[in-house]
Amino acid sequence: MCMEIASIGKVLIGAALVLLTLGVLFLLFGRLGLDRLPGDLVFRRGALTVYFPLGLMILLSVVGTILLNIFLRR
Repeated sequence: MCMEIASIGKVLIGAALVLLTLGVLFLLFGRLGLDRLPGDLVFRRGALTVYFPLGLMILLSVVGTILLNIFLRR
């Protein structure tokens, strides 16, 4: 049982580090002006606002594809 708890602790620490990294990246994206790109969809109706960051998703997909092709090339 002690071994299982230690492995769960490692997984939780790893997940926390991933969330921390994502949080820092989102803060940087906001400061660089990448929070509202052309192609983002915003629907407002009364007190409800729905935001689809389509432009940001396309940009991250292109950058991720390029990085994966560079680092995982055989």
